[in-house]
Amino acid sequence: MPLTLYAHPFASYCWKVLIALYENNTPFKYRRIEDAAALAELASLWPLKKFPVLKDGEATVMESSIIIEYLMLRHPGPIRLMPEDEAAALDVRFMDRFFDNYIMTPMQNIVSNQLRAESERDPKGVADAKATLDVAYGWLESRGGWAATDNFSLADCAAAPALFYADWAHPIGDRFPHVRSYRARLLARPSIARTVDEARPYRKLFPLGAPDRD
Repeated sequence: MPLTLYAHPFASYCWKVLIALYENNTPFKYRRIEDAAALAELASLWPLKKFPVLKDGEATVMESSIIIEYLMLRHPGPIRLMPEDEAAALDVRFMDRFFDNYIMTPMQNIVSNQLRAESERDPKGVADAKATLDVAYGWLESRGGWAATDNFSLADCAAAPALFYADWAHPIGDRFPHVRSYRARLLARPSIARTVDEARPYRKLFPLGAPDRD
């Protein structure tokens, strides 16, 4: 029975899993959450209705990072996204959390604020989120190569959507040339370029207005 991924092409956390699947050419059925029927299927698997969700026979796997680790255990391919060395694996997991917590989360706070009624917006919250992003960009500037280890990994799967959308919400700028270069190198990778292209028809959904680039 093929894997089924419940996801949406424009959703940042879905990108993480799509990139992992595309890296290893793993066969799967793509159940896009675009209508009531798909949402009802998702709710039957995960009442919180958060996606992505992976269905593998009788197994249901939630949360993007856990899904990728599950794929490495149950459906491994030629590209190892989690290193065998325990210390290296710990660094990969740390960087995965770094991109989710300190790049993706403040970016989403900025975007979510734009979705509120004007009277309910939180300028200080947005300013704090941008300040967090600047600190995170600055810390990331000191690192070279891929996000963790010398090879593409789960951490880079997390970095791609985080930096892609963060640069739209709060541009990385010339102060962080390594971060800008790393983002460009991620977007040039075939698995990530494919994911970006699949999301292009949905760019009108970006609340801040998608820039005319990438």
